[in-house]
Amino acid sequence: MKVLSLLEELEDIVESGSSIPFAHKVLVDRGEILELIKEIRIQLPDEVKQAQWIKEERQRILVEAQQEADVILEEASKHIKEMVDGNEITRTAQMQAEEIINQAQISAKELRIGAREYADELLASAENSLSKLMETVRENRSELMGMK
Repeated sequence: MKVLSLLEELEDIVESGSSIPFAHKVLVDRGEILELIKEIRIQLPDEVKQAQWIKEERQRILVEAQQEADVILEEASKHIKEMVDGNEITRTAQMQAEEIINQAQISAKELRIGAREYADELLASAENSLSKLMETVRENRSELMGMK
């Protein structure tokens, strides 16, 4: 992530700046710091776009899982209709159909749960990154404001 590398660069500048004894202050090149902050502001929308993409990807995965479940259920119904030719075949078909339907429902549920968990993990990761980024920016701005 470009924003994180820019923040690391900002941190390096602050850490390598000349310190003022007994004041817990550091002298840094104002232009250099402002340029980095400008770059971070430019890059931030990309991070927000990535979070939006993750949200859309989550929705796509959920729709895909539901479609797959529907296809499985439809195939199970077709299979039942094809096997209704005799008593023994009908009984066997009904048992198999119920088993197929149960398996399809279980598979569909697992797919939906897995898709939701995956999307939630992606969103949580993006949220965490953005929170850390915002906190670092706030801290750096506060530090910069304290140098006036």
